[in-house]
Amino acid sequence: MRVGLVVNPVAGLGGPAGLKGSDGAEVQREARARGAGARAGERAAAALRALRAARPDAVVVTVPGPMGADSAGAECELVPFTPTEPSTADDTRAAVRALAPHVDVLLFAGGDGTARDVLDAAPGRPVLGIPAGVKVYSGCFAVSPAAAGLAAAEFAGETAEAEVVDLDEEAYRAGRVSPRLYGTLAVPAARVRLSGRKTGSSAAAPDSVAAIARDVVAGMRPGVRYVLGPGATTLAIGRELGLPTTLLGVDVVADGLLVGADVSERELLALVDGGEAEAVVSVIGGQGFVLGRGNQQISPHVLRRILTGRQPVEAAPAGAGPGGAPTRPSADGLPVRRPRGGRGGLTVLATRVKLAALGGRPLLADTGDPDVDDLVSGFTHIVTGYAERVPYRIVPASKEFYQ
Repeated sequence: MRVGLVVNPVAGLGGPAGLKGSDGAEVQREARARGAGARAGERAAAALRALRAARPDAVVVTVPGPMGADSAGAECELVPFTPTEPSTADDTRAAVRALAPHVDVLLFAGGDGTARDVLDAAPGRPVLGIPAGVKVYSGCFAVSPAAAGLAAAEFAGETAEAEVVDLDEEAYRAGRVSPRLYGTLAVPAARVRLSGRKTGSSAAAPDSVAAIARDVVAGMRPGVRYVLGPGATTLAIGRELGLPTTLLGVDVVADGLLVGADVSERELLALVDGGEAEAVVSVIGGQGFVLGRGNQQISPHVLRRILTGRQPVEAAPAGAGPGGAPTRPSADGLPVRRPRGGRGGLTVLATRVKLAALGGRPLLADTGDPDVDDLVSGFTHIVTGYAERVPYRIVPASKEFYQ
Protein backbone atom coordinates (compact mmCIF):
# COMPACT_ATOMS: atom_id res chain seq x y z
CA MET A 1 0.00 0.00 0.00
CA ARG A 2 1.33 3.44 -0.98
CA VAL A 3 0.17 6.49 0.98
CA GLY A 4 1.10 10.02 -0.05
CA LEU A 5 1.66 12.90 2.36
CA VAL A 6 1.62 16.67 1.80
CA VAL A 7 1.93 19.10 4.71
CA ASN A 8 1.06 22.79 4.64
CA PRO A 9 3.77 23.91 7.09
CA VAL A 10 1.98 27.15 8.05
CA ALA A 11 -1.50 25.67 8.51
CA GLY A 12 -3.05 26.69 11.81
CA LEU A 13 -0.40 29.32 12.52
CA GLY A 14 -2.95 32.11 12.90
CA GLY A 15 -5.17 30.25 15.38
CA PRO A 16 -3.30 30.72 18.68
CA ALA A 17 -2.46 34.28 17.56
CA GLY A 18 -6.16 35.12 17.29
CA LEU A 19 -5.87 35.94 13.57
CA LYS A 20 -8.72 33.60 12.50
CA GLY A 21 -6.73 32.11 9.65
CA SER A 22 -3.23 31.69 8.29
CA ASP A 23 -3.47 32.79 4.66
CA GLY A 24 -0.91 35.28 3.42
CA ALA A 25 2.71 36.05 4.27
CA GLU A 26 1.81 39.16 6.28
CA VAL A 27 -0.63 37.23 8.48
CA GLN A 28 1.99 34.53 9.04
CA ARG A 29 4.61 37.10 10.07
CA GLU A 30 2.16 38.70 12.49
CA ALA A 31 1.26 35.29 13.95
CA ARG A 32 4.92 34.52 14.65
CA ALA A 33 5.38 37.97 16.15
CA ARG A 34 2.56 37.12 18.57
CA GLY A 35 4.38 33.97 19.63
CA ALA A 36 2.37 31.43 17.62
CA GLY A 37 3.79 28.32 16.03
CA ALA A 38 2.36 25.96 13.43
CA ARG A 39 1.71 22.35 14.45
CA ALA A 40 0.78 20.85 11.10
CA GLY A 41 4.01 18.85 10.99
CA GLU A 42 3.35 17.32 14.42
CA ARG A 43 -0.21 16.41 13.46
CA ALA A 44 0.95 14.82 10.21
CA ALA A 45 3.48 12.75 12.15
CA ALA A 46 0.72 11.57 14.51
CA ALA A 47 -1.36 10.43 11.53
CA LEU A 48 1.57 8.45 10.15
CA ARG A 49 2.19 6.77 13.51
CA ALA A 50 -1.39 5.48 13.47
CA LEU A 51 -1.04 4.40 9.82
CA ARG A 52 2.17 2.48 10.41
CA ALA A 53 0.85 0.81 13.55
CA ALA A 54 -2.18 -0.48 11.63
CA ARG A 55 -0.37 -1.21 8.33
CA PRO A 56 3.35 -1.86 8.85
CA ASP A 57 3.63 -2.67 5.13
CA ALA A 58 2.47 0.80 4.06
CA VAL A 59 4.97 2.83 2.03
CA VAL A 60 4.80 6.58 2.70
CA VAL A 61 5.56 8.67 -0.37
CA THR A 62 6.20 12.37 0.16
CA VAL A 63 8.28 15.41 -0.78
CA PRO A 64 11.44 16.69 0.93
CA GLY A 65 11.52 19.06 3.88
CA PRO A 66 8.71 20.55 5.98
CA MET A 67 6.10 19.78 3.33
CA GLY A 68 6.47 16.06 4.02
CA ALA A 69 9.72 14.31 4.87
CA ASP A 70 10.24 16.15 8.17
CA SER A 71 7.01 14.55 9.42
CA ALA A 72 7.43 11.18 7.69
CA GLY A 73 10.90 10.42 9.07
CA ALA A 74 13.60 8.36 7.43
CA GLU A 75 11.31 5.51 6.35
CA CYS A 76 9.70 7.15 3.37
CA GLU A 77 10.03 7.41 -0.37
CA LEU A 78 10.72 10.85 -1.80
CA VAL A 79 9.48 12.41 -5.01
CA PRO A 80 11.78 15.15 -6.35
CA PHE A 81 10.35 18.55 -5.47
CA THR A 82 11.73 21.96 -4.51
CA PRO A 83 9.26 24.34 -2.83
CA THR A 84 9.74 28.04 -2.37
CA GLU A 85 10.61 29.35 1.09
CA PRO A 86 8.27 29.96 2.76
CA SER A 87 5.97 27.60 0.90
CA THR A 88 2.83 28.88 -0.81
CA ALA A 89 -0.48 27.52 -2.08
CA ASP A 90 1.20 27.02 -5.46
CA ASP A 91 3.71 24.72 -3.76
CA THR A 92 0.90 22.70 -2.19
CA ARG A 93 -0.78 22.24 -5.55
CA ALA A 94 2.51 21.30 -7.23
CA ALA A 95 3.36 18.77 -4.51
CA VAL A 96 -0.07 17.15 -4.80
CA ARG A 97 0.31 16.87 -8.58
CA ALA A 98 3.76 15.31 -8.15
CA LEU A 99 2.55 12.70 -5.64
CA ALA A 100 -0.94 11.79 -6.84
CA PRO A 101 0.08 9.42 -9.69
CA HIS A 102 2.32 7.39 -7.35
CA VAL A 103 -0.01 6.64 -4.41
CA ASP A 104 -3.23 4.80 -3.57
CA VAL A 105 -4.47 7.54 -1.26
CA LEU A 106 -3.09 10.98 -0.40
CA LEU A 107 -3.11 12.47 3.11
CA PHE A 108 -2.81 16.24 3.41
CA ALA A 109 -2.27 18.22 6.61
CA GLY A 110 -3.86 21.65 6.68
CA GLY A 111 -7.18 23.45 6.84
CA ASP A 112 -9.93 24.48 4.47
CA GLY A 113 -7.58 26.56 2.30
CA THR A 114 -5.30 23.54 1.87
CA ALA A 115 -8.32 21.41 0.94
CA ARG A 116 -9.12 23.91 -1.83
CA ASP A 117 -5.57 23.60 -3.15
CA VAL A 118 -5.85 19.78 -3.15
CA LEU A 119 -9.17 20.02 -4.98
CA ASP A 120 -7.55 22.19 -7.66
CA ALA A 121 -4.60 19.83 -8.09
CA ALA A 122 -6.10 16.35 -7.83
CA PRO A 123 -9.85 16.29 -8.52
CA GLY A 124 -11.21 12.76 -8.34
CA ARG A 125 -8.14 11.27 -6.64
CA PRO A 126 -8.63 9.54 -3.24
CA VAL A 127 -7.49 11.99 -0.56
CA LEU A 128 -8.13 12.67 3.12
CA GLY A 129 -7.42 15.68 5.31
CA ILE A 130 -5.42 15.62 8.54
CA PRO A 131 -7.01 18.48 10.54
CA ALA A 132 -4.34 21.11 11.18
CA GLY A 133 -5.92 24.44 10.22
CA VAL A 134 -7.73 27.14 12.15
CA LYS A 135 -11.28 26.53 10.90
CA VAL A 136 -11.56 23.03 9.34
CA TYR A 137 -15.19 23.47 8.27
CA SER A 138 -14.96 21.10 5.27
CA GLY A 139 -16.21 17.53 5.42
CA CYS A 140 -13.08 15.98 3.86
CA PHE A 141 -11.13 15.82 7.15
CA ALA A 142 -10.89 12.99 9.64
CA VAL A 143 -11.90 13.91 13.19
CA SER A 144 -8.26 13.70 14.32
CA PRO A 145 -4.77 12.91 12.99
CA ALA A 146 -4.94 9.35 14.34
CA ALA A 147 -8.30 8.80 12.65
CA ALA A 148 -6.81 10.00 9.36
CA GLY A 149 -4.01 7.46 9.65
CA LEU A 150 -6.43 4.63 10.43
CA ALA A 151 -8.70 5.58 7.53
CA ALA A 152 -5.74 5.45 5.17
CA ALA A 153 -4.71 2.08 6.61
CA GLU A 154 -8.20 0.65 5.98
CA PHE A 155 -8.57 2.10 2.48
CA ALA A 156 -9.46 -0.61 -0.03
CA GLY A 157 -10.35 1.52 -3.05
CA GLU A 158 -13.94 2.52 -2.25
CA THR A 159 -14.55 6.26 -1.99
CA ALA A 160 -17.30 8.68 -1.02
CA GLU A 161 -17.83 12.36 -1.81
CA ALA A 162 -16.99 15.00 0.82
CA GLU A 163 -17.51 18.75 0.54
CA VAL A 164 -14.81 21.40 0.46
CA VAL A 165 -15.92 24.75 1.90
CA ASP A 166 -13.90 27.81 2.84
CA LEU A 167 -14.39 31.32 4.15
CA ASP A 168 -13.15 34.69 2.93
CA GLU A 169 -10.58 35.27 5.70
CA GLU A 170 -10.66 39.06 5.40
CA ALA A 171 -14.45 39.03 5.83
CA TYR A 172 -14.08 36.46 8.63
CA ARG A 173 -11.69 38.73 10.54
CA ALA A 174 -14.25 41.51 10.17
CA GLY A 175 -16.89 39.29 11.79
CA ARG A 176 -18.70 38.20 8.61
CA VAL A 177 -19.08 34.45 8.21
CA SER A 178 -19.74 33.54 4.59
CA PRO A 179 -18.86 29.91 3.85
CA ARG A 180 -18.73 28.95 0.20
CA LEU A 181 -18.91 25.47 -1.32
CA TYR A 182 -16.00 24.94 -3.71
CA GLY A 183 -16.59 21.34 -4.73
CA THR A 184 -16.16 17.79 -3.51
CA LEU A 185 -13.23 15.47 -2.96
CA ALA A 186 -13.15 11.68 -3.10
CA VAL A 187 -12.35 10.39 0.39
CA PRO A 188 -11.99 6.82 1.70
CA ALA A 189 -15.36 5.18 2.41
CA ALA A 190 -14.01 3.76 5.66
CA ARG A 191 -15.50 2.97 9.06
CA VAL A 192 -13.35 5.73 10.51
CA ARG A 193 -15.41 8.78 11.23
CA LEU A 194 -14.90 12.00 9.26
CA SER A 195 -15.49 15.39 10.83
CA GLY A 196 -18.40 16.31 8.57
CA ARG A 197 -19.18 19.78 7.31
CA LYS A 198 -19.86 22.47 9.89
CA THR A 199 -23.49 23.54 10.02
CA GLY A 200 -24.68 27.00 11.00
CA SER A 201 -26.79 28.04 13.94
CA SER A 202 -29.62 29.57 11.93
CA ALA A 203 -32.05 26.88 13.10
CA ALA A 204 -31.59 27.89 16.73
CA ALA A 205 -34.35 30.09 18.10
CA PRO A 206 -32.98 33.47 19.27
CA ASP A 207 -34.76 33.10 22.59
CA SER A 208 -32.93 29.78 23.21
CA VAL A 209 -29.55 31.48 22.79
CA ALA A 210 -30.65 34.43 24.94
CA ALA A 211 -31.82 32.04 27.68
CA ILE A 212 -28.42 30.32 27.69
CA ALA A 213 -26.73 33.71 27.99
CA ARG A 214 -28.95 34.73 30.91
CA ASP A 215 -28.12 31.51 32.71
CA VAL A 216 -24.37 32.00 32.32
CA VAL A 217 -24.49 35.65 33.41
CA ALA A 218 -26.68 34.79 36.42
CA GLY A 219 -24.07 32.28 37.57
CA MET A 220 -21.02 34.53 37.19
CA ARG A 221 -19.06 34.92 40.40
CA PRO A 222 -17.09 37.95 41.62
CA GLY A 223 -13.39 37.89 40.90
CA VAL A 224 -13.58 35.08 38.32
CA ARG A 225 -12.29 35.75 34.82
CA TYR A 226 -14.58 34.20 32.19
CA VAL A 227 -12.94 33.26 28.88
CA LEU A 228 -15.61 33.45 26.17
CA GLY A 229 -14.86 31.41 23.06
CA PRO A 230 -16.05 32.33 19.55
CA GLY A 231 -19.63 31.94 18.38
CA ALA A 232 -23.09 33.46 18.37
CA THR A 233 -24.02 31.83 21.68
CA THR A 234 -21.06 33.29 23.55
CA LEU A 235 -21.63 36.63 21.79
CA ALA A 236 -25.06 36.69 23.42
CA ILE A 237 -23.34 36.57 26.83
CA GLY A 238 -21.53 39.79 26.01
CA ARG A 239 -24.80 41.29 24.85
CA GLU A 240 -26.46 40.28 28.12
CA LEU A 241 -23.64 41.99 30.02
CA GLY A 242 -23.83 45.07 27.80
CA LEU A 243 -20.24 44.53 26.62
CA PRO A 244 -18.82 44.74 23.05
CA THR A 245 -17.47 41.19 22.86
CA THR A 246 -16.50 39.70 19.50
CA LEU A 247 -18.28 37.08 17.40
CA LEU A 248 -15.20 35.21 16.19
CA GLY A 249 -12.55 36.10 18.76
CA VAL A 250 -11.83 35.02 22.32
CA ASP A 251 -12.76 37.60 24.96
CA VAL A 252 -12.30 37.77 28.74
CA VAL A 253 -14.83 39.33 31.10
CA ALA A 254 -14.76 39.76 34.87
CA ASP A 255 -17.02 41.59 37.34
CA GLY A 256 -19.13 43.01 34.52
CA LEU A 257 -16.14 44.44 32.63
CA LEU A 258 -14.43 43.47 29.38
CA VAL A 259 -10.82 42.90 30.45
CA GLY A 260 -9.57 41.38 27.17
CA ALA A 261 -11.05 41.60 23.67
CA ASP A 262 -10.11 39.30 20.77
CA VAL A 263 -7.02 38.09 22.62
CA SER A 264 -4.17 35.87 21.45
CA GLU A 265 -2.98 32.78 23.33
CA ARG A 266 -0.10 34.79 24.81
CA GLU A 267 -2.43 37.53 26.05
CA LEU A 268 -4.88 34.96 27.37
CA LEU A 269 -2.18 33.18 29.38
CA ALA A 270 -1.38 36.44 31.13
CA LEU A 271 -5.05 37.17 31.83
CA VAL A 272 -5.82 33.80 33.44
CA ASP A 273 -2.58 33.50 35.39
CA GLY A 274 -2.71 33.95 39.13
CA GLY A 275 -6.47 33.82 39.65
CA GLU A 276 -9.61 31.76 39.16
CA ALA A 277 -10.87 31.50 35.58
CA GLU A 278 -13.60 29.70 33.65
CA ALA A 279 -13.58 28.76 29.95
CA VAL A 280 -17.00 29.14 28.30
CA VAL A 281 -17.22 27.47 24.88
CA SER A 282 -19.96 26.50 22.45
CA VAL A 283 -20.42 23.41 20.30
CA ILE A 284 -19.65 23.54 16.56
CA GLY A 285 -22.84 22.54 14.79
CA GLY A 286 -22.73 19.30 12.80
CA GLN A 287 -19.21 18.41 13.95
CA GLY A 288 -19.53 18.47 17.73
CA PHE A 289 -16.14 20.00 18.52
CA VAL A 290 -15.86 22.04 21.70
CA LEU A 291 -12.09 22.60 21.70
CA GLY A 292 -9.49 22.68 18.94
CA ARG A 293 -11.55 24.17 16.09
CA GLY A 294 -11.60 27.93 15.67
CA ASN A 295 -10.70 28.55 19.33
CA GLN A 296 -7.01 27.58 19.38
CA GLN A 297 -6.28 30.64 21.52
CA ILE A 298 -7.71 28.51 24.34
CA SER A 299 -4.64 26.32 24.04
CA PRO A 300 -3.50 23.37 26.15
CA HIS A 301 -1.30 25.76 28.17
CA VAL A 302 -4.29 28.03 28.84
CA LEU A 303 -6.55 25.09 29.66
CA ARG A 304 -4.07 23.64 32.13
CA ARG A 305 -4.08 26.91 34.04
CA ILE A 306 -7.88 27.14 33.96
CA LEU A 307 -8.90 23.53 34.50
CA THR A 308 -6.43 22.41 37.12
CA GLY A 309 -5.74 23.66 40.63
CA ARG A 310 -1.95 23.97 40.65
CA GLN A 311 0.26 24.31 43.69
CA PRO A 312 3.89 23.68 44.71
CA VAL A 313 4.77 20.07 45.44
CA GLU A 314 5.40 20.69 49.12
CA ALA A 315 1.94 22.24 49.61
CA ALA A 316 0.10 18.94 49.08
CA PRO A 317 0.70 15.35 50.14
CA ALA A 318 1.71 12.94 47.41
CA GLY A 319 -1.26 11.78 45.41
CA ALA A 320 -3.67 14.35 46.77
CA GLY A 321 -4.78 17.83 45.84
CA PRO A 322 -6.93 20.41 47.63
CA GLY A 323 -9.73 18.69 49.50
CA GLY A 324 -8.10 15.33 48.91
CA ALA A 325 -8.80 15.36 45.16
CA PRO A 326 -6.44 13.03 43.23
CA THR A 327 -3.48 14.55 41.40
CA ARG A 328 -1.10 13.49 38.64
CA PRO A 329 2.19 15.05 37.46
CA SER A 330 1.98 17.86 34.90
CA ALA A 331 4.44 18.37 32.07
CA ASP A 332 6.55 20.73 34.23
CA GLY A 333 6.65 18.44 37.27
CA LEU A 334 4.03 20.19 39.41
CA PRO A 335 0.97 18.24 40.54
CA VAL A 336 -2.24 19.19 38.80
CA ARG A 337 -5.64 18.55 40.32
CA ARG A 338 -8.27 16.86 38.19
CA PRO A 339 -11.48 18.73 39.12
CA ARG A 340 -14.14 16.53 40.67
CA GLY A 341 -16.11 15.12 37.75
CA GLY A 342 -13.48 16.50 35.36
CA ARG A 343 -15.49 19.67 34.81
CA GLY A 344 -14.19 22.46 37.04
CA GLY A 345 -13.36 25.53 34.98
CA LEU A 346 -15.14 24.51 31.77
CA THR A 347 -18.69 25.46 30.75
CA VAL A 348 -20.11 24.13 27.47
CA LEU A 349 -23.08 25.76 25.74
CA ALA A 350 -25.41 24.39 23.07
CA THR A 351 -29.06 24.65 22.13
CA ARG A 352 -31.10 21.48 22.32
CA VAL A 353 -31.53 21.64 18.53
CA LYS A 354 -27.76 21.58 18.02
CA LEU A 355 -27.29 18.62 20.38
CA ALA A 356 -30.16 16.70 18.79
CA ALA A 357 -28.59 17.16 15.35
CA LEU A 358 -25.54 15.18 16.53
CA GLY A 359 -27.70 12.06 16.74
CA GLY A 360 -26.12 10.89 19.98
CA ARG A 361 -22.53 11.29 18.78
CA PRO A 362 -20.24 12.58 21.53
CA LEU A 363 -18.73 16.03 21.72
CA LEU A 364 -15.06 16.21 20.72
CA ALA A 365 -11.90 17.78 22.12
CA ASP A 366 -8.82 18.09 19.89
CA THR A 367 -6.47 20.54 21.62
CA GLY A 368 -3.32 18.83 20.36
CA ASP A 369 -2.39 17.69 23.87
CA PRO A 370 -3.67 14.18 24.71
CA ASP A 371 -3.41 14.82 28.46
CA VAL A 372 -5.59 17.93 28.24
CA ASP A 373 -8.09 16.14 25.98
CA ASP A 374 -8.33 13.42 28.62
CA LEU A 375 -8.72 16.04 31.32
CA VAL A 376 -11.86 17.51 29.73
CA SER A 377 -13.33 14.15 28.71
CA GLY A 378 -16.24 12.45 30.40
CA PHE A 379 -19.82 13.45 31.09
CA THR A 380 -20.59 17.09 31.69
CA HIS A 381 -23.77 19.15 31.94
CA ILE A 382 -24.33 21.24 28.81
CA VAL A 383 -26.13 24.57 29.37
CA THR A 384 -29.10 24.44 26.98
CA GLY A 385 -31.30 27.22 28.43
CA TYR A 386 -32.02 29.17 31.58
CA ALA A 387 -31.66 26.73 34.48
CA GLU A 388 -31.56 23.88 31.93
CA ARG A 389 -28.81 21.28 31.75
CA VAL A 390 -28.37 18.18 29.58
CA PRO A 391 -25.77 15.55 30.53
CA TYR A 392 -23.56 14.82 27.55
CA ARG A 393 -20.26 13.08 26.93
CA ILE A 394 -17.03 14.69 25.72
CA VAL A 395 -14.33 12.42 24.26
CA PRO A 396 -10.85 13.06 22.88
CA ALA A 397 -11.10 13.26 19.09
CA SER A 398 -8.02 11.02 18.88
CA LYS A 399 -10.10 8.18 20.37
CA GLU A 400 -13.33 8.73 18.44
CA PHE A 401 -12.41 6.74 15.35
CA TYR A 402 -15.41 4.78 14.26
CA GLN A 403 -18.97 5.58 13.19
